[in-house]
Amino acid sequence: MAQVDKIFSQAAQEWDLESLYADLASAKGKHLTPIEKAHLRGLLCGFSPSEIAEHLGKIPRGVESDLCATVYKYVKCLLDKVEKVENWRKIYEWLDDSGYKSKLEQIPVKSLLPEQSVINITTINIEQHQIVFQFNLKIPTSEVPELSLQDLKVEEHLDENKNNHNN
Repeated sequence: MAQVDKIFSQAAQEWDLESLYADLASAKGKHLTPIEKAHLRGLLCGFSPSEIAEHLGKIPRGVESDLCATVYKYVKCLLDKVEKVENWRKIYEWLDDSGYKSKLEQIPVKSLLPEQSVINITTINIEQHQIVFQFNLKIPTSEVPELSLQDLKVEEHLDENKNNHNN
């Protein structure tokens, strides 16, 4: 079973699998099985049921049947869908539309440089019995190269703009 847990692992890069597993388990009434998770990850990676079957060494009709009886049913229950799943791509679309697909690029925590982080508090107000802080936060990462103004050629443009305004 260890291999089943690792297949289609690339889905974790684009999808919030932990939330999705938990929500589908709630819809199912118990935890998803490793094979249900693998089938789901396969769909989230864009593989058809036949392609999932091929990766798992199974019969395509069997995987299609399993998907209809498990994952499709749980997703429909979770998202209150009554329509029939005509195509496996519907599951992908529904889950994407429901916000399970990660929108932000993830940066590995060990690449953050907290000792070089900067917080600038711009304003502090009391509004409707609340203290409101507005601030700018900069957290550099080791993967982002340092850029100078010369690299961006900003100084040249600033000088050009000054000369144009002085004339």
